Amino acid sequence: MSKVLIHPAGYHNVREAVDRAFELFPVEIAGKKVLIKPNVLRVSEADEAIVTHPMVLRAVVEKVEELSPASIVVGDNPGMFSYGANEESFTKTGLMAAALGRYQNIGLDSVKVDFNPEFMAAVSVSRAVLEADVLISLPKFKTHGLTVISGALKNSYGYLPGAQKAMLHKAAGSPARFCDMMVQVFGLRVPDLFIMDAIVGMEGNGPASIELRDIGLILAADNGVAMDSVVALLMGCDPARLGFLQKARDFGLGDFDPGGIDLIGELQPIPGFKLPPLGGEANSENPAVRELIESRAVLRPRANPELCTGCGTCVDQCPVCALMMTGAIPVVDPDLCISCFCCQEMCPEKAIALQ
Repeated sequence: MSKVLIHPAGYHNVREAVDRAFELFPVEIAGKKVLIKPNVLRVSEADEAIVTHPMVLRAVVEKVEELSPASIVVGDNPGMFSYGANEESFTKTGLMAAALGRYQNIGLDSVKVDFNPEFMAAVSVSRAVLEADVLISLPKFKTHGLTVISGALKNSYGYLPGAQKAMLHKAAGSPARFCDMMVQVFGLRVPDLFIMDAIVGMEGNGPASIELRDIGLILAADNGVAMDSVVALLMGCDPARLGFLQKARDFGLGDFDPGGIDLIGELQPIPGFKLPPLGGEANSENPAVRELIESRAVLRPRANPELCTGCGTCVDQCPVCALMMTGAIPVVDPDLCISCFCCQEMCPEKAIALQ
């Protein structure tokens, strides 16, 4: 039986909840590589509740540092609005300072792994994700117009650097297929511990809605499916209606049945919580969103000959060998490029633009 902690908390005393989470869900950290992955959707202010709050991240980093002088990395790959803006996103939100010197741009080093050919034959995943001995996921309590909730499973979509996210959105084509694909990304590296920032949550048509709710909770679990089931119940939604939870159960990643979850704390559904439409039409049928996905999916890197020095760093760093030197500058093969944009982020001259 999975356990989920529901702990009252504010940002001023979040460490108490974090301590309780590690007590209930102990992880072996000594001598291990630890990746702490907050939810960093895009450049924003902390009080917009679009990202994991920096006080939650700081509390987790401090706790891990106290448990062991482990090799700690804090990182994420921002979403479609902020490709190539890892440092800016972390700095603006306050997460850079909260990382206490442990931040790394995990988008700069990725590994190509096989995926489902129905969507993409291979995807590029941040190496820090795949090589972590312990992965601690810090999702945010939010709604999402495509998946209804953005929680433990959705946070793992940030494993993928660059416009692969948009390409997979486009390849999925429907909310049901997107849920299937999202679960498969989650399965590439299932986190060992989940600690969710539900102190201030988001309702309405997230994941960047202006409609916020004071909830005053920290959730914790060692199973993401169980956590998202509890999130759904808190939002007043039957978890059985969420396609991605059904897919996750089919893949053997956990069970969303509330009867099989041991709740530590009190579960009280939030009165009048605003959910997006359950069919995903809030995003999938929105022309502006479809146009955004289309525009991001076709982006490709191009070197500026006035800035490029021909050093070859981008060629060396491309995980799928899609770049080659043609004369003095690199040229991309669009058929091989998976739009991870490692080349743009690694270029020492900032000579590569996305077009």
